[in-house]
Amino acid sequence: MSDNSQNFPHKSGVIALHCSLGSGRQWARLTEELGSSHQVLAPDISGYGGGPGCADLPTTLAEGVAYLGAAFENIEGPIHLVGHSYGGAIAFKIATAPPFAGRVRSLTLIEPVLPTLLKENPADRRLHDLFTEFARNVSADLWNGMYLEAVDRFTSYWNGSEHAERPSAEAWLRMIKRIEKVAYDFTAALSEENVTSAAAAIKVPTLLLSGGLSPYLTQRIVGRLSSLVAGADAHHFPAAGHMLPLTHAKLVNPLIAAHIRRADDLAMVSLASGVDAGSWATDLEFGPAPK
Repeated sequence: MSDNSQNFPHKSGVIALHCSLGSGRQWARLTEELGSSHQVLAPDISGYGGGPGCADLPTTLAEGVAYLGAAFENIEGPIHLVGHSYGGAIAFKIATAPPFAGRVRSLTLIEPVLPTLLKENPADRRLHDLFTEFARNVSADLWNGMYLEAVDRFTSYWNGSEHAERPSAEAWLRMIKRIEKVAYDFTAALSEENVTSAAAAIKVPTLLLSGGLSPYLTQRIVGRLSSLVAGADAHHFPAAGHMLPLTHAKLVNPLIAAHIRRADDLAMVSLASGVDAGSWATDLEFGPAPK
């Protein structure tokens, strides 16, 4: 793998954000794919992994971004964002709002949980309402102390139409330990406003990925984003489910790595020519990433 970034005065880094009930370990294979060309940080989102439990946790995406502030301090130059599911919602917020949006060089979103994007379109409103009902039912299970039922309801929804093997006993125990946090995630995702206008304002190279066996909600969110983000490069995997960064890593990770390299190359050309890299979508067109 070439390392063009080593000759660039502001070497870029990568921040990869995992899904709910996951941890930064989700991105181990992506880190291997990128090799030594980039500094890769895969922090645990608040309430997951090695982070604290459910005391004073974020209830908005903005608060979730603030929790990750230390990760940005560890990278001096521009940042490539990669986010999956709820981590994709946080990555979207980072890329579209202060204080870190100006540092973002590229954005990769894998089925981000941005349900309020569907509220403004009457044809999609039912998907939003069904997700709200799902969130309410999981939260009711938690309120009643039915943690096993909450985990089962949560995982069954995200399995979509994909046949998924039952997690190991160790995985179940890990999810039960953190399941209360999903109520905070639901609150944050369902309270986010102005997603449509924020998406339309994105100017950095954006890669969108989805799976054909995922819940239709997230497939539709990716479809809407692809029509809103100028120049977005969208890839759909018909045989993949919502966990495609793990189940289809051999297909997904090369796409992400190629997207990041192209964004770095574009930034180098823009710097050399004096062209604002933010105008990439109107000045340059790129074909699909290698398959």
